[in-house]
Amino acid sequence: VLSFIIFICYIASLAASFMMAPLLEFLLALFLFFAYASKLNEKFKGVHWPLADFLRCVTAAIIYFAISIAAVSKYSDGASKAAGVFGFAGTIVFAIDFYITFNDLVTFLKQGSSDSPEGHKTE
Repeated sequence: VLSFIIFICYIASLAASFMMAPLLEFLLALFLFFAYASKLNEKFKGVHWPLADFLRCVTAAIIYFAISIAAVSKYSDGASKAAGVFGFAGTIVFAIDFYITFNDLVTFLKQGSSDSPEGHKTE
């Protein structure tokens, strides 16, 4: 929802060139939400879903931070300032999501690595 709000703010501002980053982030978040909701992560075991979510969070936090600094410092209209402020809030939200997803990713990787040695020991 926050990515969609940032997207709307960038459309209404003079900094409309930055609108593609929140739009892509919104679409990626929507795709991953529906993938988890429809249990695609259980059907497609070859895709590392926690890693995909982790990379989405990291790139979103970095990109939102960068474009928010540019929007607040370069443009003077109210919509650009609002988009920058929401972008900074988005950076914080994605950093928190990054931390939570990182813990899930570590658990996922430990679970995968503990299965491998047992398979080799039984052979």
